[in-house]
Amino acid sequence: QLQLVESGGGLVQAGGSLRLSCAQSGRTINLYGMGWFRQAPGKEREFVGVINWSGRSTVYADPVKGRFTISRENGKNTVYLQMNRLKPEDTAVYYCSLSTRVGDWPIRRWDYWGQGTQVTVSS
Repeated sequence: QLQLVESGGGLVQAGGSLRLSCAQSGRTINLYGMGWFRQAPGKEREFVGVINWSGRSTVYADPVKGRFTISRENGKNTVYLQMNRLKPEDTAVYYCSLSTRVGDWPIRRWDYWGQGTQVTVSS
């Protein structure tokens, strides 16, 4: 069974940076799109960004454009979320999600979800 394992969360001051990782564990899938979502306390889960199977296409939510970057290392079946110039409003649990529907773009359906990693940005 495939599992997604996020890491890299933590506490950072506003203006700082963090890099989250999402790695496959157990059964692995080589062709996939990966998304990042986040959920702040009392709010619904929201889309952060997505990268396609090749890494050549990405889409970001407006609040993170120009600050967050998604990349991938296909040989390691790992996807990263580089977060720069963090703001207190970026505080949330961040989740990665995997889609096997590599022909879909933008991806709208997700097959697997990670357990989430907490990111806290202090002012």
